[in-house]
Amino acid sequence: QLQLVESGGGLVQPGGSLRLSCAASGFTLNYYTIGWFRQAPGKEREGVSCISSGGSTNYAESVKGRFTISKDNAKNTVYLQMNSLKFEDTAIYYCAAEWGTSVMAMCVKPGNVDAWGQGTLVTVSS
Repeated sequence: QLQLVESGGGLVQPGGSLRLSCAASGFTLNYYTIGWFRQAPGKEREGVSCISSGGSTNYAESVKGRFTISKDNAKNTVYLQMNSLKFEDTAIYYCAAEWGTSVMAMCVKPGNVDAWGQGTLVTVSS
C-alpha cells in the first residue's frame, strides 16, 4: 500500500523558516513525481513545488526564491524547505506522488495521483 506521511508543520513568525518532510512507504519515492500542494481556508488547492524522478523541479511563482524542494532517496523522503515565510503561506500542506508525469503537469493539475498524504498545518502568525 502506497503511503505518504507529512511532518514538520507548525507555528512560525513571518520571516521564519520551516522544513516539511514527506516520507513514503510501500513504494520507492524516487520513481515518482512528487508534489507539494497547499490549501488555505476558503481557497482552492494549489501546487507549490514538484520534483521529478530525474530531479527536475517546478515552483509556483509565489514561492520562487523562498522555497526549495529536495529529496533523499536513501530515506525515501522529499523535503520542502520554506524560508522567508509570509502570512499568506498559512495553509495545510500536502504531498502527493504520481507515476509518469512531468513536474509542470503535476504542479498545475495533478491527474492520476497514486498517493496523497494526510497534510500538515503551517501557520504563519506574529
